[in-house]
Amino acid sequence: MKRQVLFGCLLLASLVTGVARADEGMWQPQQLPELKDELKAAGLALDPATLTKLTEFPMNAVIDLAGCSASFVSDKGLVVTNHHCAWGSLQYNSSAEKNLMSDGFLAADFSAELPAAPGSRVRVTVEVNEVTDEVSGGLSESLSGAERFEEIDQRQKKLIAACEEDAGHRCRVQSFYGGLQYYLVKQLEIRDVRLVYAPAGAIGVYGGDIDNWMWPRHTGDFSFMRAYVAPDGSPADFADENVPYQPKHHLKLSPAGVQSEDYVMVVGYPGRTNRYRLASEAKSTFEWFYPTMQQIFSNMLEIIDEQSVDRPEVGITYASTIQGLNNAMKNYGGMIDGYAGSRMVERKQAFEDDLQHWIEADPKRKEIYGRAIDELRALVAEQQRTKERDLIVGRIGRSSLLSAARQIYRLSREVEKPNDERERGYQERDMTPFKERMQRMDRRFHPDVDEAMTRYYLESYVELPQEQRIAEFDAVLKVGDAEKMSKTIDAMYAQTKIGDSEQRMALIDADRAAHEKSDDPFMKLAVALYDGDRKREAEAEAESGAFQAARSKYMETVVAFLKQRGEAVYPDANSSLRVTYGNVRGYQPRDGMIYTPFTRAEGITEKHTGADPFDSPKAQLELIAKRDYGKYKLDAIDSVPVNFLSTVDTTGGNSGSPTLNGRGELVGLLFDGTYDSINADWDFNVEKTRSIHVDVRYMLWVMEKIDHAQRVLKELGF
Repeated sequence: MKRQVLFGCLLLASLVTGVARADEGMWQPQQLPELKDELKAAGLALDPATLTKLTEFPMNAVIDLAGCSASFVSDKGLVVTNHHCAWGSLQYNSSAEKNLMSDGFLAADFSAELPAAPGSRVRVTVEVNEVTDEVSGGLSESLSGAERFEEIDQRQKKLIAACEEDAGHRCRVQSFYGGLQYYLVKQLEIRDVRLVYAPAGAIGVYGGDIDNWMWPRHTGDFSFMRAYVAPDGSPADFADENVPYQPKHHLKLSPAGVQSEDYVMVVGYPGRTNRYRLASEAKSTFEWFYPTMQQIFSNMLEIIDEQSVDRPEVGITYASTIQGLNNAMKNYGGMIDGYAGSRMVERKQAFEDDLQHWIEADPKRKEIYGRAIDELRALVAEQQRTKERDLIVGRIGRSSLLSAARQIYRLSREVEKPNDERERGYQERDMTPFKERMQRMDRRFHPDVDEAMTRYYLESYVELPQEQRIAEFDAVLKVGDAEKMSKTIDAMYAQTKIGDSEQRMALIDADRAAHEKSDDPFMKLAVALYDGDRKREAEAEAESGAFQAARSKYMETVVAFLKQRGEAVYPDANSSLRVTYGNVRGYQPRDGMIYTPFTRAEGITEKHTGADPFDSPKAQLELIAKRDYGKYKLDAIDSVPVNFLSTVDTTGGNSGSPTLNGRGELVGLLFDGTYDSINADWDFNVEKTRSIHVDVRYMLWVMEKIDHAQRVLKELGF
């Protein structure tokens, strides 16, 4: 692949020779050799250059679970990740009679390992190449936002199609620095994923939402899965004849664990951070979006709770949704609390002012970057004028039935086009995940909950001014007449067949004409909404294209400015492979309070109430009472270490990431951050930002002493 030779991208290549900010940074692997002095000083024993080799140890052992991170820990495709990353698969295999979320699961042998939830994937990154010139090179500044979006989209599709000619691989183009750089990521995609072992919920989610984001923590957030392939080694759908995948490399667990101040690094796929956003974006997000979403999610949880009364099957069906909503609500609460008194907006504004002064201080810089800040600010201001309307209109499409109908009808329109002209998500490469998504709906949908949610979303929608509403939607649902609208919704849910798995899956293969003749009320609504949906989608794409031009120019300016100050610059997280490093260390959250770096097994007993979420298993309490810790005791704390804190820089998506020592051995799993760290997605604070890991010694202790998972332990080499 040709490499970008534009001025801004040459700057990026040289930036890492600057000074890295201690503990802060989610670094691309190729940046690490330039940080070798800092890495060695922190305690890395490996050659930093080895971390750039994605097909070698240890990077080849780290995998993407599409939403979480994980790693291979045996030559038979055994994968370790967080318990909460396997939650959806535990839920998918659960029933009111056999609840794996509460009881846990341990396969007696290979044949007893359970299929993970439909759509589960193990993705092994095998190659990353810069494709900036191929994606955005030569684009005229005169292009409209819509034209720019379309050109970039078509170029990306071509790159992906060529990459995926190598069977069994999934490729994607990822944007870095706001669209200033692009990389093509190629991953081996393993489709047959199975559950192997997960401790009981009383260990795996001990503390529940009460302890979520909190310290001290005592959660055994770990589980094991396995990747399977066809007998010839190629990726394949679930089949009895499939065999365990044999990774080229896997991690070794270190039962010695870590001590306070030891070097650790986390390798994984962090989701999203927003550290280079404008002050106005931060203000809007913290003062409007987070409080609004916190209230919406709270109301959604109330609806699910009401619908679950005397119906345990509803609670099981929405278990993953409940967990996600609770996590998001607490996250937003932490964001809001951390924002109060932080002066974040003032500091971001001061940075923008310094940046503007730097631009204006030099005529050449002013010629290159003079409009960068103002153009981005103008787009942000325009976007924020319609944010409330867009949020409300977006929520009305959250019904599982309406969403399914829209997607199925959209598919029937897209398949009429040549494959390379179809929209993303509807190409031939997308058909397997599309069908799996429709199949997965069976275990995560209940019509009574869906109807109650729809009625809740409509409460805000009907308050919008007429010109902001969707005319086709209003006409079908009789919006404007409360009584007629209520009866219409009743009739739609009573008459639809889309909730039935067989009929829904059959609709996927039906053509456009069949859908347009359908009597199903949700399909009728999807057909009525189609033209308006495409118009709104085109508007969003035009906005996206305009933002790509403005934000990439802004980031080019930021990069040049920080380079002159001697600072290394890592890109915001975007679900690509990253490495972050630091040390095992506690902190002082506020005056008079010290958080030590480890929690002890005795803390489980101290928290135990006998009721969820502090209902530790009896066998565990007895072992702690007898201090039966064996070789897993850490002398410095005179107990088994349960969780530990470190200074590594992580965020959502890092869940399940292996925590490695300086030799590349697994010493724990990243699973959370502290409440004081939540704002780090926007504003990293080196004094208070801490990540939380489950200690490998606690994992091994639970496996050996409580769950007697000898088969798994033996495979791990114990």
